[in-house]
Amino acid sequence: MDERGVRRGRGGTARALAAACLMVAASALVVPLGHGPSDGPAGPRDTDPVRALPAGAEAGAVDGPPAGAEAGPVGGPPAGTKPDAAAGGLPTGAGTGAAGEAAQECADPEASLPPSAADGPTIRAIKARGKLVVGVDQNSYRWGYRNPATGTLEGFDIDLARAIAADVLGSPDAVILRAVPTNQRIAALRSGKVDLVVRTMTINCARARQVAFSTAYFATGQQVLAPKDSPITGYDASLTGKRVCSAEGSTAYEALERRSYGAVYRDEHDGTPRDPDRYTVPNQLDCLVRLQAGEVDAVVTDSALAAGQAAQDPAVELKGAPFTTEYYGVAAGPGRDDLVRRVNHVLVAYRAGPWTRAYERWLKADLPGISGPPAPKYRTNPSP
Repeated sequence: MDERGVRRGRGGTARALAAACLMVAASALVVPLGHGPSDGPAGPRDTDPVRALPAGAEAGAVDGPPAGAEAGPVGGPPAGTKPDAAAGGLPTGAGTGAAGEAAQECADPEASLPPSAADGPTIRAIKARGKLVVGVDQNSYRWGYRNPATGTLEGFDIDLARAIAADVLGSPDAVILRAVPTNQRIAALRSGKVDLVVRTMTINCARARQVAFSTAYFATGQQVLAPKDSPITGYDASLTGKRVCSAEGSTAYEALERRSYGAVYRDEHDGTPRDPDRYTVPNQLDCLVRLQAGEVDAVVTDSALAAGQAAQDPAVELKGAPFTTEYYGVAAGPGRDDLVRRVNHVLVAYRAGPWTRAYERWLKADLPGISGPPAPKYRTNPSP
């Protein structure tokens, strides 16, 4: 720890650091993408990996996990293997159904398939299994985190995952919540370890080439988080020479790649098994721990996540204004058009009431002033 870390520790952040460490303790069970073998557990887990059906497969072909299991971690493909190749052999940029169309027509990535309550092959397979398997976060305060008092996963995204399960399977408890690191969300979908990802996942063209998104359910933007006494003023020249942390595979990292303002944000051997995960980390909350320890000077992340982290640690704050506009969507594997349509069907009703109740319960205190969810956009040339 350097002098800044000691100074901040004396300033009263020790309790916040302890709380954050408690929240991320469970994330040690998750094997970061590219750092270990596929399905190779780094510790005990509650469920075995679930193999989802390929597009067009019939119900009953899925080996379901035990009922009632929760938050089994997801492993990534073997080190050095491209996620696309490890997830069924689809080349980068290829896809079927909604994801394939999005790859070719990405003028408006937030436009999704029209809603439908019909049962297609993916929905029938989920019903035959009896559980919906959803990739979530377990260490993002207010969004998806493990309540240390109860041991259960809670948050805005968790409520939405349970609402989808209730519509598809008749019960909000008919869901297996699988902890998925930021940098493994797409790999988990494409390898079939989860049916959906509900994990503050920004919709964009690059991701739409690999997975299929629902309509947007939350609007946010990238922002800078730094100590209150820091000279950093926002996403600007005040970052020059500063050490900045972001999550691997995140839109924050992509923003830094486009324009870093002279910040130090890349790790040596970034994206390889030798990556030290100092400035680019598998889980976004790891950045807060590094900031509290004085190992980095700032964090770039979604303002929605940064607000939750500022609520955890009163010594840090959001700096400047959000410098992007981004939308979270529920992600499904390529070709799961019936599942995407079903999620959009759920979101129609969710926007009409449950969304506001979830916002008031989980987010309003730290993200005030949001009047409601973004309006849905639908594709004008949906696949059949």
